[in-house]
Amino acid sequence: MGIFILRRVGIMILTALCLTFIVFFLTNLSPNLEKLAKSQGSVRMEDAQVESWLAKNGFERSLLVRYGEWIGVVPGWTYTTDDGRLTGRCIDPNASDEADTYCGLLQGEWGTSSVFKEDVGPLLVKRLSLTGILMFYVMLVMVPAALFVGVMAGMREGSRTDRAFSTVSILSTATPEYVSGVILIALFASSVSGISPILAEWGWIESRTLFKGTATSAAKGITFANFTLPVITIAAYGMGYIARMTRASMAEVMTAQYIRTARLKGVSFPNIVMKHALRNALIAPFTVIMLQFPWLLNGVVIVETLFNYKGFGWTLVQAASNNDIDLLLGCSVVAVVVVLVTQLISDIGYVYLNPRIRLS
Repeated sequence: MGIFILRRVGIMILTALCLTFIVFFLTNLSPNLEKLAKSQGSVRMEDAQVESWLAKNGFERSLLVRYGEWIGVVPGWTYTTDDGRLTGRCIDPNASDEADTYCGLLQGEWGTSSVFKEDVGPLLVKRLSLTGILMFYVMLVMVPAALFVGVMAGMREGSRTDRAFSTVSILSTATPEYVSGVILIALFASSVSGISPILAEWGWIESRTLFKGTATSAAKGITFANFTLPVITIAAYGMGYIARMTRASMAEVMTAQYIRTARLKGVSFPNIVMKHALRNALIAPFTVIMLQFPWLLNGVVIVETLFNYKGFGWTLVQAASNNDIDLLLGCSVVAVVVVLVTQLISDIGYVYLNPRIRLS
C-alpha cells in the first residue's frame, strides 16, 4: 500500500505541474498581458508604453523562467527604476527588512489580485471556506438521497418502484443547474409567480416569498430561507448520477450467486440487502461520490453566480472576466489539487472496499 500511495503521489505532482503550466501559458499570452498592462496603467497606453510596463514588472523574461518564479524555484525578478530604486517580485517597498530571493507558491506567496487588491492566498481561503460550507450541505442532502433512491430502485429491478425512481434520476441529471435554479427561483422565490403569493395570501408565510432568490446574505449567516435553493439546485443535478450508478450496481449484486444462497438459507430480505448486498454495491458509487467533490468545486460556478453567493466559483468568474492573472492561477492550483487529492482518496478507498484489488 505504501508503494502504491507513493507512486500515486508522484503521478499527482507531475500532473499538477503539467496542468498548472498549461494554465500559466494560457493566462500569460500576449493579449492578456497587454490587457493587464492597460488595466493597471491606462487604457490609452501605446505599444511602447505597454512594453515598458511589462519590462518593469518582469514580464519580458521567458515563460519557463516566469513559471519557475511563480512556483518559487527561480529567484524573483528585480528592476532598477530611473531614480535608482530597486523593485522586484520579492521586494516589498513598505517592508524594512531584507527581501527574500524566492517568493512563489512554495514560499506561500500567491501574488496579489488586481481586481480585489488583496493577497490571493488569504482571499482564496476566505472564498473556499464559503464554498466548503455549500459543498458540505449539498453532500449532506445529495448522498443519502441518491443512495436511498439507487438502493430502492436496484433491490427490485423492473418493478414500478424501479421505473419511478429511475425516471426521477434521469430527469434530475438531464436538467442543468442554470435551468433548475431558475425554475426553483420562479416557483419558490418570486413574489408574483409560483407558490409564494398563494402561501402569503393564505397567511402561511409572513414574508412575501417562501425562500430568497439570492444567497448573498448566507456569507454572514446561513438560514433556511437563503440557503435552501442553491443547495437543492446542486444536489438535484448530482443526485441523479449517483442514484443511477447505485441502482445499476445494486441490481447486479442482487443477482449474484451468494445472494441466491442467502435467500435459500432463509435469510430475511432486509438482512440480505443491508449485510450482504449493500457493501458490495457501494464499491462503484463510492468512486462516483468522491468525484463529486471536484465537480462541486468547479460546478458551483453557475450556481454561485446565479444566486450571487460569493464563494470559489463566483471568484473564479470574477477573475476570468477581469483578466486577474494571479487570482486565475491561484484558482487553477486549488482546482487541480482538489481533483488529484480526491482521486487519490477514491483509489485508496476503492482498494479497501474491494479485497480482490488489495490482495492483488
